[in-house]
Amino acid sequence: MSSSTAVAPPAESTPTVAGRSPGQALAAALDTGGAEIAVDLPVSLPTTFPFFAARPRYTVRHLLGAVAPDGDPADGVPYVHEPAAAHAPAASGTSYAASPEAAFEPSVERARLTWVSATVTLPDGLTGHPGLLAAHIDRRVVVRLCTVENQVLLHGSDDGAVPGLLDVPGRRAAEGLGPPEEALARGAALVEETGGSCDGIVVHPDVYWRLAAGGTLARLNEVGVRVSRTRMIARDRALLGDFRAVATLLDPARSRLVLRRGAGPGGRDVVEAAHQVGLAVHLPQHLVLMDLGTSA
Repeated sequence: MSSSTAVAPPAESTPTVAGRSPGQALAAALDTGGAEIAVDLPVSLPTTFPFFAARPRYTVRHLLGAVAPDGDPADGVPYVHEPAAAHAPAASGTSYAASPEAAFEPSVERARLTWVSATVTLPDGLTGHPGLLAAHIDRRVVVRLCTVENQVLLHGSDDGAVPGLLDVPGRRAAEGLGPPEEALARGAALVEETGGSCDGIVVHPDVYWRLAAGGTLARLNEVGVRVSRTRMIARDRALLGDFRAVATLLDPARSRLVLRRGAGPGGRDVVEAAHQVGLAVHLPQHLVLMDLGTSA
């Protein structure tokens, strides 16, 4: 099929530069030639995935508040960290003095930024069809980056710059009792023992669709709890928390797309999608990791 007859899906991506989507920006740079073509974008690539506009699906980043860091991120981004004191009660009493938050120990810490990336091998000949290449990047490459970002936010980055929410020091743990909906209700209540308000849950798709089929997902939506489903969490685990209080996503809106010719398996072209991100963890005790093994 010649480039004049190639059919690209209709464009739905968020415009980023001069009305272009990320994929269109890279496709427009193909004429520059060379073994490597790079395009820097003043946007966070995970936010440009076109299907988010029509799908009620939350990634982990959607549970968090996000800010653009001030100053030079190389120096670290200052934030307030408020862990619970070792002597703080596990459950709240009926007075403020008897509550865990009365013994929080605030300090100013610094968060680091890191680059999160995903590399995708392209089918032979795709670069000969700029419109198709652009749509493939916007739809298929960016979504891979979203998956990697879920992994980093939950398990941490390899360089240690981003702490994983599943293992962050101060995060609490609980055993699930009864069916999943009862276990999650108990977990949401546990979040509030440290003064938080459960506004989000991360679960595996296996759990998510059971909640949807049983009507629990709709009831959670009614009370303002967002449920993020991702394969980056184990099937028998659920992470509950006051996510907007727990941590702030540091997002400088800085991304890059790189096309490397012949750098993939069999000499095929690859595209690397990357963006910069950080995580400032304020209140790790507002997270509860629940073992659903006994409630599955």
